[in-house]
Amino acid sequence: MLRRALLLAAMALASLSAPPVAAQPLRVTDLAGREVVLERPARRLLLGEGRFIHAIALLERENPAAVVAGWMADFQRLDPNGYAQYRARFPELDRIPLLGTTTAESFSVERALALQPDLVVLGLGSGHAPGRGNAVVDQLARAGVPVLFIDFRNHPLADTGPSLRALGQALGRSREAEEYLAFHQAHLDRIRARLEEAKPARPTVLMEMRAGGSRPCCGSPGNGNLGELVEFAGGHNLGADRIPGVLGQLNLEFVVASDPVVYVATGGTNSDGTSPVVGAGITPEAAQAALEGTVQRAGISSLTAVRTGRAHALWHNFYNSPYNLLAVEALARWIHPEIFTDLDPAATLAEMNSRFLAVPLEGTFWISLR
Repeated sequence: MLRRALLLAAMALASLSAPPVAAQPLRVTDLAGREVVLERPARRLLLGEGRFIHAIALLERENPAAVVAGWMADFQRLDPNGYAQYRARFPELDRIPLLGTTTAESFSVERALALQPDLVVLGLGSGHAPGRGNAVVDQLARAGVPVLFIDFRNHPLADTGPSLRALGQALGRSREAEEYLAFHQAHLDRIRARLEEAKPARPTVLMEMRAGGSRPCCGSPGNGNLGELVEFAGGHNLGADRIPGVLGQLNLEFVVASDPVVYVATGGTNSDGTSPVVGAGITPEAAQAALEGTVQRAGISSLTAVRTGRAHALWHNFYNSPYNLLAVEALARWIHPEIFTDLDPAATLAEMNSRFLAVPLEGTFWISLR
């Protein structure tokens, strides 16, 4: 007994004096194909786009603001209603330092480094191109600050999964990422299966992004962005016929001559009477009235889509958000109403709010012309 007790005591003493086993670093592959190495899960993020908070919210469900050490000002400036809803739940958002306004050129590396981040999150379409030669990325690399590239903008259907998965790994929230992605994929699979079974013709869809106001007609997705959502939902994106890149401009004469069957305008939460009003805090009545003004513009009012009542408005921020499955469901109903009579994006939104989001999306995020 004494010998055994002495042996156990010696083992305990050895364990106390032994050096601790170092935790393995996190190795994450980002959307630029780069390996990003973190010593531990990130807790001080710098967001190259403030609206990436929507992705962070899917992972840090108790308080997404707690892990944001600094961000760009685009959330406040471009979606003030959405920001107000977040601020009502998390007042500390107002105290998060700003790194710039809304452009890549305004991003302050000096201010970023002063905040001592453990991870900088940038979008592939943000103007901060990965690789050597980009001043911001190079300066951060020289300072030893890891940079993670994600993409919800260029190729949303292909890149939402890898982007959210990479963020989840970097934050130590892989379980939360996989929960949402399973939900996201199940909803997309339902639409894909229904279209494969029905094999319908593809009606032409004009997606006019940030429609109206002082902007000329017609900003549109080309090969990527919301155009991919149109194609996935069973339509033919008119912009893909003329725009080789992700986003571009269509000539109004070309639009009128093409005469799309479905018209979809994107917009935000303010309007001059000729642009859509959709988003956080917007009532259906306000959204409907704004859509009516949008389609009365010269050229647009003559389209078959408008004359037959197949004109709609969609929240512009779906163009760069992991919530894009809501846009896909709305588009599927508009493009093929005969196939998707039972598809209910409002029910999908309600489930997202209850299962995944600390700050529910509340407002009108899509609307159809009456």
